[in-house]
Amino acid sequence: MLGAIIGDIIGMPFEFNPHKSTEFKLITPRCTFTDDTVMTCAVAEALMKVFKTRNEASTPEHEENFKRELVSSMQRLGNLYPDAGYGTRFYLWLMQSEPRPYNSLGNGSAMRVAPVAWAFDELEQVERFAELSSIVTHNNPEGIRGAKAVAAAIFLARKGKTQDEIKNYVSAKYYYDLTKSVERIRNNYRFNETCPGSVPESIVAYLDAEDFESAVRNAVSLGGDADTQADIAGAIAEGSWGIPDEIISACLSKLDDNLRNILRKWRNFMRG
Repeated sequence: MLGAIIGDIIGMPFEFNPHKSTEFKLITPRCTFTDDTVMTCAVAEALMKVFKTRNEASTPEHEENFKRELVSSMQRLGNLYPDAGYGTRFYLWLMQSEPRPYNSLGNGSAMRVAPVAWAFDELEQVERFAELSSIVTHNNPEGIRGAKAVAAAIFLARKGKTQDEIKNYVSAKYYYDLTKSVERIRNNYRFNETCPGSVPESIVAYLDAEDFESAVRNAVSLGGDADTQADIAGAIAEGSWGIPDEIISACLSKLDDNLRNILRKWRNFMRG
């Protein structure tokens, strides 16, 4: 899930400052984590509370426990970082004593899903828990579709599938148009926080890349919701190519001890 966090950090300065080029300084003093990182960590934390080890077989009880723990972790971390940049409806959800899903089709479901794609070794299980991770807030079919498509792409990438194989699977199952290049999209693309208006473009940013860095640069260059789209592209790219050590080091320095501790626990969970 580190690819998602690093994409978020790199894309953050461009979220409301569109940059229609892949040429920019990758990591600057302005780079910091946003709600994308906080909620990605919340998903990881919930998985670690429910499962003793990665790739554990799941039951209906696991599914219910995951939804409950996810709500708890999202609210706990969300309230620890109240200024991370949440959307209005999600911010109100964080404050509720009995939070309910609110039919969102926003890309928040897709930007936080990366840990699910690494927690299991069966695609069906990944897609199921991606849906569960979405429906606690984003129970709109488009929100669910976005989360499942991104989780599937990450899973297939980490399993060694080619970019063409990933493109074909996501296009066929989730009906996203992935035929346009980054260059073609970039010309007329504008800021869009919905899953149908940002997830396909984020996946294309990965499909047009040759390594982790170029995937993140492609996503930022769209000139849209840069931190979230770089989060998604970076999450998939990590599965295919890993992340250069110098980029990891520079971005981890942008996190506080609390978030780094969650990442440390996640690394141990993944080794289990």
